Amino acid sequence: MQEKILILDFGSQYTQLIGRKIRELNVYCEIHPYNNFPDIDESVKGVVLSGSPFSVRDEDAPKPNLSEIKGKVPVLGICYGAQYLAHFYGGEVAPSNTREYGRANLGFIESGCQLFKDISLHTQVWMSHGDTIVKLPKEYKVIASTEEVNYAAYKIDNENTWAIQFHPEVYHTTEGKQLLENFVSSICGCQQNWTPDSFVETTVNELKQKLGNDKVVLGLSGGVDSTVAGVLLNRAIGENLTCIFVDNGLLRKDEFEDVLKSYENMGLNVLGIDAKQKFWDDLAGVKDPEQKRKIIGRNFIEVFDVEAHKIQDVKWLAQGTIYPDVIESVSVNGPSATIKSHHNVGGLPEKMNLKVVEPLRLLFKDEVRRVGKALNIKPELLGRHPFPGPGLGIRILGDITPEKVAMLQDADAIFINGLKEWNLYDKVWQAGVMLLPVQSVGVMGDERTYENTVALRAVASTDGMTADWVHLPYDFLAKMSNEIINKVRGINRVVYDISSKPPATIEWE
Repeated sequence: MQEKILILDFGSQYTQLIGRKIRELNVYCEIHPYNNFPDIDESVKGVVLSGSPFSVRDEDAPKPNLSEIKGKVPVLGICYGAQYLAHFYGGEVAPSNTREYGRANLGFIESGCQLFKDISLHTQVWMSHGDTIVKLPKEYKVIASTEEVNYAAYKIDNENTWAIQFHPEVYHTTEGKQLLENFVSSICGCQQNWTPDSFVETTVNELKQKLGNDKVVLGLSGGVDSTVAGVLLNRAIGENLTCIFVDNGLLRKDEFEDVLKSYENMGLNVLGIDAKQKFWDDLAGVKDPEQKRKIIGRNFIEVFDVEAHKIQDVKWLAQGTIYPDVIESVSVNGPSATIKSHHNVGGLPEKMNLKVVEPLRLLFKDEVRRVGKALNIKPELLGRHPFPGPGLGIRILGDITPEKVAMLQDADAIFINGLKEWNLYDKVWQAGVMLLPVQSVGVMGDERTYENTVALRAVASTDGMTADWVHLPYDFLAKMSNEIINKVRGINRVVYDISSKPPATIEWE
């Protein structure tokens, strides 16, 4: 039985970060809404109560039933979790009179305290709350304080329940990882043996049992998630897996051929389907971004459906769903557990009457890459930038034509290859070129031109939820501009997008 830590989510922006930090310690953990968590069985070694945008004094504040948890398994309350355990068990929480946001230092740590083992006095922590604990219940004992916050951390006597009013999961808490390791290892007794290799072994065995001799079809995109899902499934069921890779006419330059070639030596059974003309025909004259997305999504389903039906006795549809998709689809404000229909194959399971298998649904993006490495997948496939499902269709602003696609593919290839040649590709999370519905005057030789403008986009991010523009060297940008204008007919102006997300988005449509 896989040992695990449960994280009860009260809506904090940091909840996923808690999960990622615990998993970095080779401990498996799951995030669940505070009002819809699973039964506490022997696999649960401990529970973390997350922070929250709410105050415990709010009328509609989260009020979980902890009767099956508190006093029965080790508990760590973080921020809201700490205040909840104090306020609703005989203590008091009130608005803070002093600023309790940002960096602080622990001026007192109880000697010999398990939670603070190997953590130095005056260590920096990160506070982020408007309320503070002003009174603890009588059986609660202070184990750490800052100059401003007396009850920075406490423990309940004769109970394995701990709480802290700061965030150990964020970068600014310098020894936060040590604190979390103390909790999961020393206090919860986790073996810390959940590694990429162990995940591969366990998942392959589970897939063998679940799928048996059934046939499975998977939509490959050439991206990291679908590639790793395909290789995992291939290890489990071999030739019973068929992968379908659709050329929608909106891929990067030569990508259809390059991706098929890269899969050749991986033992995957891949069908490459050239459907360019169908997509271009149906997109002709369409300018609205949402309408373009719907046409691209619908056409993908139609093409995929036709090809999948050519394979006899298919029982399962495989998807590259990853853990953030699962978490985001489960609201803290209700018991809904419906996966978002934002995957490329949305709607297909019902249409084709297939069961769904999602071998990566427990992994964060960085974990998918580590599992891919354990599967010996080529670094150039694992290190690929994310690419939007609708492809270049949402990087051509306005209507789409084969000529515009070819122009953008050429400009994009120059930019992406340039990033690789200048050793900048791996320092960028995502990059691409946007073809704008803007024409401007230029001069080439002795001739006046009136041609198109493209915008280069390169961002740094960890998960795409927020992103900042990358400060690419001026010399590099100058070279890219020069190459694109000289080599791509129809473009006479290149600009660089220096907008962050938020308020802008990564893609332009």
